[in-house]
Amino acid sequence: MDLVSVICATLAAFIAGAVWYNVLSKPWLRATGIPTDENGRPAGGGSPVVIYGLGFVMQLIVAGMMRHVFVLSGIETLGAGLVGGLGIGLFFITPWIALNNMYAMRSPKLSLIDGGYATLACTIMGIVLSFF
Repeated sequence: MDLVSVICATLAAFIAGAVWYNVLSKPWLRATGIPTDENGRPAGGGSPVVIYGLGFVMQLIVAGMMRHVFVLSGIETLGAGLVGGLGIGLFFITPWIALNNMYAMRSPKLSLIDGGYATLACTIMGIVLSFF
């Protein structure tokens, strides 16, 4: 049951990411400074299958650790899962993203887009994890 909850939380967050970045793809590309081809897609990008696969694995790691922290903290209710996930995304992951982007001299808009998704994804993970 533990692994099922982590996989479900990861899937829910991953799907939310597909929607988030589909809606914000153009502003995200501008904020990253990644060159684009004539179709507006990243020029010379890597294999989307590999990138998405690794992205899923990274989110699986986050969901697994969140589940561990939730169990140790006694987080069991929907409200507690929501607040716990929101807190992790907003106060742990987003500042780290902003720090990395700041040192890389990237646009603050990139931190808002990526940090916003991290917060949303962790909140969704927290909600899903609280169902199990």
